[in-house]
Amino acid sequence: MPKLIIDGAEIDVEDGLTLLQACEQAGREIPRFCYHERLSIAGNCRMCLVEVKGMPKLAASCALGVSDLRPGPEGQPPEILTTSPLVQKARSGTMEFLLINHPLDCPICDQGGECDLQDQADAFGVGSSRYDENKRAVENRNISPLIKTIMTRCISCTRCVRFMTEIAGVEELGQIGRGEDAEITTYLNKGMLSELSGNVVDICPVGALTHRPFAFTARPWEMKKTESIDVMDAQGAHIRIDTRGGNVLRILPRESDDINEEWITDKTRFVCDGLKNQRLDTPYIKENGKLRPATWAQAFEAIAKRMNNVDGKRFAAIAGDLAAVEEVFALKALSDQLGSPNTDCRTQNCSLSLDGGRAGYLFNTTIAGLDKADVILLIGTDPRREAAVMNARIRRGVSSGQTRVGLVGAPVDLSYDHDYLGAGPQTLVDILEGKHAFSEVLKEASNPLLIVGEGAISRSDGRAVLALAGRLANDFAMVREEDGWNGFNILHTAAGRVGAMDVGFLPGEGGLDTNGILEASEAGNVEIVYLLGADEIEVERLSKSFVIYQGSHGDKGAAIADVIWPGAAYSEKTATYVNFEGRPQMTMRAVFPPGEAREDWTIIRALSQTLGKTLPYDNAMELRQKIYELAPQLAAIGAVKNQEMASLRALSHEAIRIQPTPFSLAIDDFYQTNPVTRASVIMTEMSTLKQEMNAGKAAAHSKGMVTHG
Repeated sequence: MPKLIIDGAEIDVEDGLTLLQACEQAGREIPRFCYHERLSIAGNCRMCLVEVKGMPKLAASCALGVSDLRPGPEGQPPEILTTSPLVQKARSGTMEFLLINHPLDCPICDQGGECDLQDQADAFGVGSSRYDENKRAVENRNISPLIKTIMTRCISCTRCVRFMTEIAGVEELGQIGRGEDAEITTYLNKGMLSELSGNVVDICPVGALTHRPFAFTARPWEMKKTESIDVMDAQGAHIRIDTRGGNVLRILPRESDDINEEWITDKTRFVCDGLKNQRLDTPYIKENGKLRPATWAQAFEAIAKRMNNVDGKRFAAIAGDLAAVEEVFALKALSDQLGSPNTDCRTQNCSLSLDGGRAGYLFNTTIAGLDKADVILLIGTDPRREAAVMNARIRRGVSSGQTRVGLVGAPVDLSYDHDYLGAGPQTLVDILEGKHAFSEVLKEASNPLLIVGEGAISRSDGRAVLALAGRLANDFAMVREEDGWNGFNILHTAAGRVGAMDVGFLPGEGGLDTNGILEASEAGNVEIVYLLGADEIEVERLSKSFVIYQGSHGDKGAAIADVIWPGAAYSEKTATYVNFEGRPQMTMRAVFPPGEAREDWTIIRALSQTLGKTLPYDNAMELRQKIYELAPQLAAIGAVKNQEMASLRALSHEAIRIQPTPFSLAIDDFYQTNPVTRASVIMTEMSTLKQEMNAGKAAAHSKGMVTHG
């Protein structure tokens, strides 16, 4: 390990670090604008200058490696000064140059209070400028409904350009012109439609790119900040919810190296308006074919009257994609009390079950484990839509040359180079039997893994596809006891599904699954159906049943309900969600539910008392204690437990009878995947723009044109 003397203190640092990183390990603050820990080094801003004894001029510490430093004339460690008069003068001079053309509009800037330029000008700048020439002006571009631009503030640090190219994998931003004419813009004046584009707002250090929907809404110090978990997909990204006066104004990422690093999707970031639009805030009862507002007592009485003398086997319950563990567990307990085995959380009718143990329905490699993979086989999935932040992690491995990716399923743009292997399960059979060139790639891999999407297993032969995947994992050494490598992965799209499976919200003995419940309802064999936020099903097939809908939004399920109970959105309750790795995490209540809406488990508890089937818990602590008794792994909040691999081998021995039809995709529209996104005006606008762009591309290709972007 190299030794350095930084401001008189000798330290040991890891080989390969930059001088900036070494200085920060020594506790020295180094200002920077262009440097970012997760982006390539540009060396644009020159704000990170330090003095290295023996070098003729100051060095940019972000671009100089510690292994490149020479020892002193007598072999002593290199000596670095970070606060010498020469360094201080250089930094104040650099800051003076950066502010020559800056509009100095801090009082009206959206970034005020969170601006790196503002903070560093105060810490390292000077109180006046020697320049009185006219400032340059740059035309603002309408690059996105999500991102507001005031490009006169731009200091050409190129963080946004490097993020879009290196992390998002979409070359939508670039720099044109030279000198004072240089500016950051989109190519061919097109908009930014990457699923990760909003992250440029976080990394912009000067307020040139800001949050358009949030503009002029509130200052940072006016808002209450609540740490929580995202539920817009099943990755479980760490987020911070900023609120004021009972309204969610902004959602930002929190750093978590094992899950989302420091990125979130645009769906997560900009869905705030969907949390207050089309909300259910009072119970409703259907009378004479029309819904009318009711009191809680009237709603409970209507349910009790309808369920009187109904056989439990004619009652069914379906848990939706955003249902938390607490309410799912309570509804399962109530169903058991009523004698109903008809419960299911697999709204997409996927073939996952508890037969293969927990490892049979989890992302066993973990998100961080993707960094070790050298070959990835994608089966019926598009991770760019289904888990966009994780997809950026895969892209990093591909870009570095470490990882090779093969895709079986619908041809999609993953934002990185990959081998397209085929469209359906027959390709998997060919790979398994060694008839496909990719078989050799898997055999030679050190850490191969496969990722099965819901598009591959939500079909009539889904169980056979799952068994086929298990056999591939077994035959190509993707599951190894000796070193603990588990490359069998299921990529879920619903935040609530893994938690629901953990507490057993699946059909009991002789019970009906989701499709069976719909068929039984059409045949008149199921009288009462309880929809716990279940909107991603064919709700029109329930027209012959008495439907109880409990949810936060007036979405598809509420449209056909006979009784509606207003529940809480994820930002309004402290609840447990389990991400696709099997990692239990908790959302924290940032605001209270609107009107008469209540936390979901409390509604089910009150119903059980009305029906004379009182559940044995009166508060959240008692409820969670019951949950932990059933599923102890859920008590380890934030931890991933290694799963037994033997059950996966049992899965691989099942009979395989496949169909020739190609795999479909689990998500058609990235921006419209749940009731919250469908209630969002911003997400609807983005969905429309994306569809128009795709239609334009299709038209161009039909005319023989080539398009980019």
